Amino acid sequence: MARDTEKEPGRLKTMWSIFKMTRENDKLALPLMLLAFFGPIIVVTVLAIVFRQDTLFLVLWIISGVLIGLMLMMMTLTWRAEKIAFAQIEGRPGAVGAVLKNGLRGNWNTSEMPTGVNPKTQDAVYRAVGKPGVVLIAEGPRERVARILGEEQRKVKRIVPNVPVHVLEVGPDSTLELRKLTRSMRRLKKTLTRAEVMAVANRLTSLGQANLPIPKGIDPRRVRPGRPR
Repeated sequence: MARDTEKEPGRLKTMWSIFKMTRENDKLALPLMLLAFFGPIIVVTVLAIVFRQDTLFLVLWIISGVLIGLMLMMMTLTWRAEKIAFAQIEGRPGAVGAVLKNGLRGNWNTSEMPTGVNPKTQDAVYRAVGKPGVVLIAEGPRERVARILGEEQRKVKRIVPNVPVHVLEVGPDSTLELRKLTRSMRRLKKTLTRAEVMAVANRLTSLGQANLPIPKGIDPRRVRPGRPR
């Protein structure tokens, strides 16, 4: 059987692609990155000159400033790239699924496929199981998604009646932004152990998932540049 010889792009090529995408869509990205890079260098150089004892001391301070500048520049690129990526998928069907699939780590059981969906409007409800319990995320206008959300709540409570169920809403009339979804989920009070999370997730698999086409596009978590080694 022939092997697929296509290789994934290297780290530097990926970072360059992210930088070009960010620069094309965000005019402030490049100035902020330059400020993040040269700012620490200028600051530590001035401090090194003021408190200089010998040439080696000055060189070490400048090197430290360069390293700090590189780190801050990468952080700035990540921040601006994520902002653009989230803006591009916000409001599109399947955006919540993309974030859940790639944005949660640790003791979370999630899926990019919704558990409930309205085929006409493509409003959907997604489910995640973690130490806080079961989290249902509604995607769509509040009034339209209310019925699907209520049905999913009843199903979950019937299968795991003693497990906390949390509801989060991501939509045009919600105060929760898509980019803050995973952060809000992590802040929920933890009540389950790792073993209980797996047990609850296994029991809920019997509910199945809905079939909602996930739009192809930029994944907000895959645009993050890798850390330099």
